[in-house]
Amino acid sequence: MPGPMFAVTLAKSYKTPFAGAWLSIGHAVVEVPVILLIYFGFARFFENQIVQVVLSLAGGAMIIYLAISMYRARHEVVTEKRDVPYSAFVAGMVMSVLNPFFLLWWATLGSMLIMKVIPFGAAALIGFMIVHWLCDLVWLSTVSGLVYKTHNWWGGKVQLWVFVLNSLFLAGFGGWFIYSGLATIL
Repeated sequence: MPGPMFAVTLAKSYKTPFAGAWLSIGHAVVEVPVILLIYFGFARFFENQIVQVVLSLAGGAMIIYLAISMYRARHEVVTEKRDVPYSAFVAGMVMSVLNPFFLLWWATLGSMLIMKVIPFGAAALIGFMIVHWLCDLVWLSTVSGLVYKTHNWWGGKVQLWVFVLNSLFLAGFGGWFIYSGLATIL
C-alpha cells in the first residue's frame, strides 16, 4: 500500500537495489514484536486513545523530519550520487514504529488475523509471520529493484521532482498523523 514506507523505498533505491529488502527487515524488527504482543493479549494497549495520540504526534513529527531531510538531500542524491542521511534499515524501523496507522491496523484488522491463527498454535503464528514478511520483502524489493534499474533513464529534472514529490508525500503523511492525533484530543 502506498504510504511513508513506499516513499522512502523510492528515495533509498537510488543507491542500491537492496533498499527494499533492508526496509522490510527494519519493518520486521518492529512488526514481529507487535505481532507477538497481540498474540499474547496486548492488543488493547494499542487501542488506548492516549497511546494513539502520542504515536500520532511523535510519528507525524518524525516523518516530517525525514521528509525535510529527503528534500534537503535531493540535489546531492541526484547530481552527486550521494544517499539520504539515514539507512534503509533504520528508515524501515522508523516508518513502522512511528506510524500510528501501522499500530492501529495491527490492533484492529491484524489482531483479527492473529486470532484466526491462535487455534493452530505457535507453528501457524510463525508461518503467518514469515508469509506476511515475505509479502513485504517481495513488494519493497520489486519496487527498489525497478527504481534502481531505471532511475538513470529519467533525467536530472525528473529525478529531482521524484524527490520533491516523495518529500511532499512524506510530509503530507506526517501532517495527517499529527492532525489525526490533534483531532482525537479536540
